[in-house]
Amino acid sequence: MKLKSIYKLAALLFTATMLFFACTEESSDVRLDPKLSTSQVIDITDSSATVVGFVVAAGDGYTERGVCYNTQPNPTTSDTKVVFNEDSVKGATFSVTITGLHYTTKYYARAYAINVSGTLYGEELSFTTPVALPKLTTTAITEITGSSATSGGNVIDAGGADVTARGICFATHESPTIKDSITKNGDGLGEFTSGLTNLIGNTTYYVRAYATNSAGTGYGPQISFTTPVDIPRVITESVSEITKTTAVTGGNVTYDCGAEVTEKGIVLSTSPNPTTADTKFTADPPTGTGQFIINLEGLTQFTTYHVRAYAINSKGTAYGEDISFITLPDITKFWVVGDYNGWDNSDNAKYIISTTSSGGLAEGYVYLTSGGIKLTTDHSWDNAHTFGDDGTGGLTNPGSNIPVPSDGYYRIRANLNDMTYSLLLTSWGIIGDATPLGWGDESPLEYKAALEQWIGAYHLTAAAFKFRANHSWDYNYGLNAGDNFLDAGGDNIPITMEDDYAITLDLSHPNEYTFSANRWGIIGGSVPPYDWSVDVNLTWDGVNKVFTKTLDLKAGDFKFRANDGWDVNFGGDLSALTQGGANIPIAEDGNYTITLDPWNKVGTVTKN
Repeated sequence: MKLKSIYKLAALLFTATMLFFACTEESSDVRLDPKLSTSQVIDITDSSATVVGFVVAAGDGYTERGVCYNTQPNPTTSDTKVVFNEDSVKGATFSVTITGLHYTTKYYARAYAINVSGTLYGEELSFTTPVALPKLTTTAITEITGSSATSGGNVIDAGGADVTARGICFATHESPTIKDSITKNGDGLGEFTSGLTNLIGNTTYYVRAYATNSAGTGYGPQISFTTPVDIPRVITESVSEITKTTAVTGGNVTYDCGAEVTEKGIVLSTSPNPTTADTKFTADPPTGTGQFIINLEGLTQFTTYHVRAYAINSKGTAYGEDISFITLPDITKFWVVGDYNGWDNSDNAKYIISTTSSGGLAEGYVYLTSGGIKLTTDHSWDNAHTFGDDGTGGLTNPGSNIPVPSDGYYRIRANLNDMTYSLLLTSWGIIGDATPLGWGDESPLEYKAALEQWIGAYHLTAAAFKFRANHSWDYNYGLNAGDNFLDAGGDNIPITMEDDYAITLDLSHPNEYTFSANRWGIIGGSVPPYDWSVDVNLTWDGVNKVFTKTLDLKAGDFKFRANDGWDVNFGGDLSALTQGGANIPIAEDGNYTITLDPWNKVGTVTKN
């Protein structure tokens, strides 16, 4: 090293030494040396914190350095202190971790350094420890059975904040948390008892008490226990495919609870909660866990039955939930007889029926007059075959007249499963983006009693529509793909061409509801272009309630045709048109007005 550089280094060390000793006193407590700093407090928890200090190192001149702290300002080394012991660290910065602090408490801390001349202190910093997790114990497990046990806990320290929830968490794995199964046992400090339920036999469980405050959730020590063998866990499945003498049900043995399931199946009785002492249907295979299906046979028609799944192991017999059902009566058809038809109990009466797919629900639409009706299964008026109101909305033999409050078109239903009935007064229309009112409301149709049909004519756009009643989507019909009959809640019905349409809704045939939406025109040798090649469309006359057209015709003949096709065409006598009838003659050339009422099948031809 050059001599000039050595001189410069010696001068700098001398200057630093003079500045340091100029700021110290010869007493044991020395005024703050500006070269000693308490720079920051970091990593504060409810019981610890790390304090960082900075001091000018002077070789090995400092015999001790660290941090002193207290709950009062201006702590000194005569208070609590933590000595920095990492002798290998010679830098100016050092840090110590203070432990054993108390939660929610304000502390004051200063860095210090000791040399032969005394003690230097950095500036004072303060910090407050946060809320701690609650501290608690877990109570020993007692009253252990195959499906339950008793435990509890004791919240002995709230951690500086309110305990808002406490209880037991338990699981089949170690260290359960509140994300596992828990009990809820109030709040606050103190002891509590918890009942553990829905346990599984022959299973080891791990248990910890828990308590929650604003800092989070604290847990007590873990305890484990093992449940003894228990009766199996079994579920009764729903009953379906109910007929007069059969039904389908089943069960699911979800756990054997520590012992092999040696038998499982279904028990059946006409009384609630049947047991294996009643009628028993054994599953195939009859042992082990898992789902099974049972076909119940030999039942009595129109009878209430109760079923339960069962499973047997060495501990005993377990049962699923009791489920009841009623076999169907020997009825598929009810004649509707009453004031509307002069109580004519013959084949002239309207009827409602059930189908193989209706689940025992008989349904039909009938125009009724105010008064009453009864439902009969034959024409004898025998009490056993006559059903009326039982006073609660149910059907009984022979019962009172079922009341009809006013004239109107009613949907009549009889539920053959529980022998209840309902009458719903309906008023039908069309709704959809093809219709005048869009999807906001239905455009009304008019009921024609003589036709037993709802009819109307509207200008429809190329879009879709459905039939809806009573301004409610609870009652609507559409047309599913490949279906010839309307379906409750079915798909939208498409309209492919904008035009005036004659709408017909026919609900007169139970469970076979039909409709038509037809554009009408005329075609023939007398109709332009006079060669049977093109239809001339008719338009709707809302005043006279007919489809009409005024045009020049030639002597010859014509027919009425729907939708530009021959599937629906009218001919023959204009006062009584028939499907596929004879051509309609035009005697001489001239200007004519043609009209058509497609519902009553009446047409007119008037020469102007």
